[in-house]
Amino acid sequence: MLKLKELRQSKNLTQNKLAEKLGLSRSTIAMYETEGSEPDLKTLTSIASFFGVSIDYLMGREPDKNVKGVQLNRTVVKIPVFGRIPAGVPIEMIEDSFIEDEEEIPAGWLTGGNEYFALKVRGESMMPKFEDGDVLILKKQDDCESGAFCAVSINHTECTFKKVLKKSNGITLMPLNPEFEPLFFTNQEVADLPVTILGVVKEIRRSY
Repeated sequence: MLKLKELRQSKNLTQNKLAEKLGLSRSTIAMYETEGSEPDLKTLTSIASFFGVSIDYLMGREPDKNVKGVQLNRTVVKIPVFGRIPAGVPIEMIEDSFIEDEEEIPAGWLTGGNEYFALKVRGESMMPKFEDGDVLILKKQDDCESGAFCAVSINHTECTFKKVLKKSNGITLMPLNPEFEPLFFTNQEVADLPVTILGVVKEIRRSY
């Protein structure tokens, strides 16, 4: 059972006001509250992040021990850890079957509409800095500074994690392991393929 209504009322928000903050229509909010419709993963994540609760709590699957009644001052929120990113699929549309785990991040990171997701490193192309099995916390964004470590979509057919080096004539996706070859794309190829930044690494988490 979706706990949207009690969360909304506990924050003294009307359906119209909440819809405005979430970029939805009032009728959509009303349908969610009466269970006439269910939100997709992107919307669930957005709602949970807005109220500072987990998706499981929002959907009524678990009590939230960090919430007194429906207190909205959690210091952490949970984000999905993707085992891989299906090529050509927007982050918010990835199915649950690709989610391997959850990681907690500070709730303050989500201020200003920022969004985050996590990705488990596969392979050795980014060693020694990034090891196979590392969990990366990435800020969702479609651009980056030169030298940033990013999840990148190529031609809607491949997704990769590399260091992005920007030049006047294009970008290079640079592995850190010298045994792997860099990938260079001209500005025209970046636009036509396209080559798209999905997110920029904010934090590495490693189990020992």
